[in-house]
Amino acid sequence: MNAGLNDAVNAAKEQHRLLRGHVPGEAGLWVLIFGDLIVFAVLFVTYVVARAGDLPAMQLAQAKLDRGLGLANTLLLLTSSWCIAHALLAARRGTPHVRRLIGAAIALGLAFVGVKVVEWSSHIGAGDTLNSASFFMYYYMYTGIHLLHVVIGLGVLTWLMLRCEPDGSWKGSLPTLEGSAVFWHLVDLLWVMIFAIIYLLR
Repeated sequence: MNAGLNDAVNAAKEQHRLLRGHVPGEAGLWVLIFGDLIVFAVLFVTYVVARAGDLPAMQLAQAKLDRGLGLANTLLLLTSSWCIAHALLAARRGTPHVRRLIGAAIALGLAFVGVKVVEWSSHIGAGDTLNSASFFMYYYMYTGIHLLHVVIGLGVLTWLMLRCEPDGSWKGSLPTLEGSAVFWHLVDLLWVMIFAIIYLLR
């Protein structure tokens, strides 16, 4: 009994040692991540400058956004990121919950897409299009680019789920799962920034 407990403790210590200072995923992925962050930083600065130059019109158009739907989408992606983080933990521990957690993340991501389609449809039906106001040009551009990231991420997550063992455990390489999780966290982070700047900034 004591020998088994000691083995478990030693295994946990070894895993902690290996993970300490460990950079998840592949190095090339981080080039993509930082490049994406730089592009979005430029986009956000462009919007803030344009907003300051035409504040009354921007605020008038921004007031038409449904912040409740924006908040709902934020919670959906945050919860989805939580699922992916725990799927990665389950894979590292060798437990059979990886596929179920990835499936939950996919379902939440699809719900995000559904809410976004409802939101866009509502604005388009009300006449708020790309050409109706400068604000909506930025709104559709930024949320559209982000939605493309979501669709790509959902494709990656679906591929990951198909690579799981029949019992739900992970059978692929950990760097692949780590890199995919990092990308999905990026999708979440970008949305939080969009929500703060496009929906909440007054």
